[in-house]
Amino acid sequence: MEMVVLADPLEGLDPGSDTSLCLMGAALERGHRVFHTTPGALTLADGRLAAAVTPMRPGRGRSGPEPEGHEDLVRDLASVDLVMLRADPPVDAAFVAMTLLCETVRGRTVLVNDPRGLREANEKLLATRFPDLMPATVVTGRWSVCEEFLAEHPEAVIKPLDGHGGRDVVRLHRDGRGAEAFGRLTGHGRRPVMVQEFLDAVRDGDRRVLLLDGEPIGALLRLPAPGEFRANLALGATGHVVEPDADDRRIAARLAPELRARGLVLVGIDVIGGRLTEVNVTSPTGLVPMVGPSRRPDHEIVAWLERRVAES
Repeated sequence: MEMVVLADPLEGLDPGSDTSLCLMGAALERGHRVFHTTPGALTLADGRLAAAVTPMRPGRGRSGPEPEGHEDLVRDLASVDLVMLRADPPVDAAFVAMTLLCETVRGRTVLVNDPRGLREANEKLLATRFPDLMPATVVTGRWSVCEEFLAEHPEAVIKPLDGHGGRDVVRLHRDGRGAEAFGRLTGHGRRPVMVQEFLDAVRDGDRRVLLLDGEPIGALLRLPAPGEFRANLALGATGHVVEPDADDRRIAARLAPELRARGLVLVGIDVIGGRLTEVNVTSPTGLVPMVGPSRRPDHEIVAWLERRVAES
């Protein structure tokens, strides 16, 4: 099949950790034609969506896939078999524009993850559809509501609704520490943030569980760096491959119907102490360390895409 991966610029992708590169490499290994493009390379003219794409080829050693030649090609995206939407957050105006442009080829090529699902499934708010799976959580821009929450939960974390990679996630205390950050992140009451009960279990790690069509295909236990409570690899956390456990599978089973209904095929859920904290749908990471000689979840994903294209 011909596959276009719509992601961030190649020069910013690390073959040692980037899931998009890993998937491109697996598709090349399985004999597919793979192209890379970016949101800024899309052009809609006369009702046709085209992209300046870079053909990819297998890299040498552990370098990951690399550009084939130095000239971009212009491809009509309705003429390829599959477009994978893998642009990183934030889900800002440019991201939304990308999803709306991709809507113009709906029904003429396979779109994964579904652009409509990406627009509607905020990575923080989607989890709130399952409050019984989560730690105590409120979404608010009002400090008075936050104070009431802290009266019941002495520590919390604040998360911007459009944040990613642990950026601007701040610890909040009953004694008022963190209140200044709450004001800053809410624009002093002009926009809501997520306020979530702080889980001591994060000291034992945050589990990133990758789901393929609602089913767990691998898990990564991320341990925070010394002195840090955020278990994000970008912030120095260490990752250890583990098997999905009973809590991971229980949570995935509850989420699966919702994810499938929204066309969210490749998803990463974050689980701390058996409780769901986030549902990552834009460009979930964590695949690279799960790949080994005896286990190829990257090939499992591409095989699923092959079946989806064959059925379309």
